[in-house]
Amino acid sequence: MKSGGETPRKLKFLRLISGIAAFFALALPAWTAPSKSVQTPQTPQTPQNITPIIPDASRYQEGKVFLEHADVWRFQKQPGVDDRDQYQVLVGNVVFRKNDMYMYCDSAHFYEQTNSFDAFSNVRMEQGDTLFVYADELNYDGYEELAVLYADAGKKVRLINRDVKLETDVFNYSLAQERGFYEAGGVLSDAQNTLSSLQGEYFPNTKDANFYLDVEVRNLNGNDTLLMFTDSLNYNTGTHTAELIAHTRIIGKDGEIISTSGTYNTENGLADLYERSLVITNRGNTLTGDTLFYNRDLNFGEAFGNMILTDSARSTSMHGDYGFYDDNADSAFVTGHALAKEYSRGDTLYIHGDTIFAYLDKEDSTRVLNVFHKVRFYRSDLQGICDSVSSTERDSMMYMYRHPVVWNETKQIFGNEIHLHFNDSTIDWAKLPEFGFMAEHIDEDCFQQMSALKMTAWFNDSTIRHLFAEGNVMLIMFPVENDSTYNKYAYVESSIMDAWFIDNDIERVLFTPETTAKVTPLYLAKKGSYFLQKFAWYDELRPKSPEDVFVVPQGMIDLINSAPAATIVRRERKEKKKPEADDSSTGAETEEASGISEIAENTDTLITTEPTID
Repeated sequence: MKSGGETPRKLKFLRLISGIAAFFALALPAWTAPSKSVQTPQTPQTPQNITPIIPDASRYQEGKVFLEHADVWRFQKQPGVDDRDQYQVLVGNVVFRKNDMYMYCDSAHFYEQTNSFDAFSNVRMEQGDTLFVYADELNYDGYEELAVLYADAGKKVRLINRDVKLETDVFNYSLAQERGFYEAGGVLSDAQNTLSSLQGEYFPNTKDANFYLDVEVRNLNGNDTLLMFTDSLNYNTGTHTAELIAHTRIIGKDGEIISTSGTYNTENGLADLYERSLVITNRGNTLTGDTLFYNRDLNFGEAFGNMILTDSARSTSMHGDYGFYDDNADSAFVTGHALAKEYSRGDTLYIHGDTIFAYLDKEDSTRVLNVFHKVRFYRSDLQGICDSVSSTERDSMMYMYRHPVVWNETKQIFGNEIHLHFNDSTIDWAKLPEFGFMAEHIDEDCFQQMSALKMTAWFNDSTIRHLFAEGNVMLIMFPVENDSTYNKYAYVESSIMDAWFIDNDIERVLFTPETTAKVTPLYLAKKGSYFLQKFAWYDELRPKSPEDVFVVPQGMIDLINSAPAATIVRRERKEKKKPEADDSSTGAETEEASGISEIAENTDTLITTEPTID
């Protein structure tokens, strides 16, 4: 019974051994022990499908690359080669995986010890359904987690990420940083732009791209081709916004932008620019500021900090702390240390006010310049102050309002309004339509003076040549003696005065109709009688230099806020008041009527009471 019981167990054991031997006989290649003299050739290996190394392992292990599939696997350890350099040969539908990135090829060498591989033919990388990279060869370094992709001659490595395409000869993709970059020239294009550079990088997750060296951006927007040139540029393919980080030129059909810092949206043409950027319009105008906001589609710019707007066609510029320019409407506004310059001639006219506004008159399409509040202007041959100024290109006029005062050399004119006419930026006539007072300083307390309700003066090269006054005309003159001194003055009153000058000296004067005159020796008169009642000498308010236009004296503010002079004149006329000689001259020789002849004799001036036609 004992021996009979052991026999079945022995049979079972022998059958198990036989089964195991049969399994290895089928699973492993057959080998024939070679003889010492004859070597039996190796039987070819049968191709096998390769399953994942660790089928159930997490594919998100740090630094780990997984072989997902290959039609054929071969491995033969190379003697004398470090284990890190031993590689497996994979052929046919090879698939690797690193986290969510799949990498495909026709064949590969897999360095399992270093998680590295070399992929050949029909190479592509895929992440989700949005990111694809196509190449002819790929070298993956497991230590750096960096894939370097190459293209055959005449072809390009291509990255596709939705509407973004990047092409280059050699493309590097860091799986750790999810960043692609090139260093030998590349082109990135999206729905809006094409960007090329020698070096560049792209982040698919954030859609940010950075470009370096010989960067060029081309944007086809309708019929307008926008060009952008720089050495460095950051760009987002989602917003189509470029961040300017180096000297950059943006050129379009409507003008040019030059900046080193800021952002520019290539889709809607909005720019936020910093660090003294410049906009050049297609009119040739330029807008500069510490900070600029510019709408390229609307041709509208806004500047903050040291704003400068130049109009080369009109030889003008506007300056201030803040301003804007509308190129379509040809209008501009500036405030805060606002200054306008006109430099069509060799000399420059500087005009300052609280606010300056220039625009195109829609009726006749001519330029209008308005300067508001506490206006001061300077040119070497002409200076002035008033509350506000309006200059019109149509009639070459400058209208000065609210107690304007104008100086030319030793002469001063003031009134309630002054209208100046320019011929090639030089004044050729001036009109004071509502009270005018003209004075000229000749010596110490001696001033030639004239006042009237209306006054018009014509100039030749900034020198007065003709003066016409009407309405309550009053005149004080100091005739010069042969020894170039002054020892008397004449007071003349009339309704109309017409005077002509040569080299600023009176050639002849006509008074209409009758004229009364009084000549008084200076030694018999108090100095207070030397002046007409409305005489004022505002030399302390006069701008002395271009920089002085920004200095507004309190006296100027007080003058602007005072009552109109014409109102005072009319009230005086109603009360029938006339200037008289000082009481100290009572009993002294006073000449009336005949004194006019004496003035004429001493000044080589013809004075007549008869109306004449010039």
